[in-house]
This record gives sequence, C-alpha cells and structure tokens, in this order.
Amino acid sequence: MKKKYVIAGIFTLAVSTAAMAQKSELANAKTEYDKFTVVRTGKLAANSLNTAKESIDKASANEKTAQLPQTYALKAAIYGSLANDSTQQSRDNLVTAAQEAYKKAETADTKGENKKLLDDTKLSLANYQLNKGVKQYQSGKYDLAYTAFDNYRQYFPEDTNAILYTGLAAANAKNNDAAISNYKKLLTTKYSKTTGIYSDLTSLYLMKKDTVSAIKIMDEATKKFPKNAELSKREIELNIQAGNKKEVIQKIESAIANDPKNKTLYYYAGLTYSSSKDYTKAAEYYQKALEIDPNYFEANLNLGYVIMNPAIDIFNGANKLPVSKQKEYTAAIAKSNALFDKAIPYLIKATDVNPTSQEALSNLKTAYIGKKDDAKSAAVQKKIDALNKK
Repeated sequence: MKKKYVIAGIFTLAVSTAAMAQKSELANAKTEYDKFTVVRTGKLAANSLNTAKESIDKASANEKTAQLPQTYALKAAIYGSLANDSTQQSRDNLVTAAQEAYKKAETADTKGENKKLLDDTKLSLANYQLNKGVKQYQSGKYDLAYTAFDNYRQYFPEDTNAILYTGLAAANAKNNDAAISNYKKLLTTKYSKTTGIYSDLTSLYLMKKDTVSAIKIMDEATKKFPKNAELSKREIELNIQAGNKKEVIQKIESAIANDPKNKTLYYYAGLTYSSSKDYTKAAEYYQKALEIDPNYFEANLNLGYVIMNPAIDIFNGANKLPVSKQKEYTAAIAKSNALFDKAIPYLIKATDVNPTSQEALSNLKTAYIGKKDDAKSAAVQKKIDALNKK
C-alpha cells in the first residue's frame, strides 16, 4: 500500500510540474508581449515579440492551456503585432492565425478579462490592412486597395479615415455603388470635410446617369450649408442640365441673397433665362455679373449673344420681305442694326479677354455680317483662320 501511494504521489507531482511548465510559458508570453508594447520598435521589441511567439506557440500546443481565453487572446495579439513587422515572412499567414485566435478569444472570454489584448489585436489587424491598402492604392491597384481598406473598415466601422479610404479606392476602381455607400456613410459621421463628400457623391451619381439622385444629394448639401457658394453653384448647374427652370431661379435668388457679390450666381441666372429664350431677363443678369467683373468672359460673350440673337431674327425676317415693302424692310434693318451695335462691344470685350475663343470670334463676325460690314467681318475671319492653323 505504501509503495503504491508513493508512486501515485510522484505521478501527480510530475503532471502538476508539466502543467505549471505550460502555464509558465503562458505567463512568459504575456511578460514578453508586455515588454514589446512598452518599446514597440527596435531590436529589443523584436526580440521580446519573437520570444513571446515561442512561448505562446508552446502554450497553444498543450492541451492544458490551449483553450484558455488568455491563450487565444495572447496569440491573437502577438501574431497581429508580428504581421505589422515588414521583416516577417508569410505575413498573410500571421494575419490569418491572429484572426482565428481573435474570434476564439471573443467567444471564450465571457468575462472580458482580456479586453486590452483584444483591443491591441484589432488595432494591429486594422493597421496591417491599412498599410496594405495604401501600398496597393499607390501602385494603382485600386480593386485590391478597396478590399484591404474595406477589411480595415470592418474593425473600425465608424472611423472616418477607414470609410473615406474605402470610398476613395472604390471610386477609383469604378465600383461606384460601393463608393456611394461609403460616402453616404461618411455623411452620418463627424467628418470635417463634408462639403467635398457631397460634391464627390454628386459626381458618382452622374457617372451612373442618375441625375435625380445627384440633384437630391446636392439639395441636401445646400440646405446643410446654405452659405457655401460652390455647393450652390453645383446645384444650379445640375438643375439647369435637368431643365428645372423654376427650381433653378428660386435657388439662385436664395443663393444671391446669401452672397450678393458672387458674379457666378448672376451668370447662372442669365444662363437659366437664356435657355428658356427669355433674353431680356437674361441680359439683366449678365449685366449684373459684369457690374461686379467687367472682364468676365462668359458674361460678356453671353450678353452679346442674347442681345444679338433677336437682331438675327429681325435681319433674316427683313430679307424675306418682298420689294414692295421697302419701308418695312428699312425699319427692320434699322432695328436689327441697333441691336447689333449694342451687342458688338460685349463681343469685342469677350475676344479681348480670350483671343483664342472661336465662339467669341464667330459671334463677332456674325454681328459684322448683320451690319453688312464686310471689311471687319473679313478681319475677324482672318483671326479664326489663324487659330485653325495652330
């Protein structure tokens, strides 16, 4: 009896020693990992992290410690940190192992005792995906960058950089739906450069030929930032393209009230009235734009055009009159000449501001033809011919 008892005691002691050895490996892994977190970089950090890996691998291989929450959590943190070391081989394998350990730790750690380790792991894995995505983005591999950034975003779904980078990569990869989804998500955060995101979203919708959504998102933007001139301008442009004259005029008047010295707003008002052939009203707004900036090329060009356009109709109508209506013809030509004379200074100014504009030169030539000034018409044609030779 005594002999058997002694053997049993020795066996029990041996088992306890082995278990303690494995627990010491777990403790050593924790100690070395903690050393690493203090310095993070340099030879000392690398030595501590590699030693921590050796210990956690032994603890993970032993049935006594393999399934402990701390073992999973430590393995996840250690492997995740190693994955961010560019000198390591098979970094993707390290990430996979860290992810697997992380998931097991989340399940096993019901008391939340290893939260710090899990937080460290999440940050390491996110940084790995971020750095991977940046390199792929810089190499023009936008599809791969999008996948990496999206993986990064999974760890920190509310992080504005994660959302932004994912959206940028998706947009460059022509994955417009994914880009739109991320940009719309960004609008729900406290991201500081929201106005730019609204503009990008508008462009993405237009790429999908979804003008309705583009106008809707820009309407949301101008309501949120009513004094932002660029957003107002973009919304006006979209509505002009869509032919929404009434809505455009209302928005322009509202924008002008907020920014009365903005020449572009008056120009867009003129453009809106021009598109509906209300040339008198258009001329009023172009004139207001020129009062702010006399050298405004587009306003000069368009003002000359809206004054000249009725003159062309009158001129053409006069030339269709029968010879018997000489009096009516003379009156019509006099009226058209008066309008051509009024338009010409603005068209000359447009050509002065932009001498290479064929549109401005062509309009000026038309005015001289209407005036039957062959010499000046020929002189303008020479300028047009010179531009065509370049």
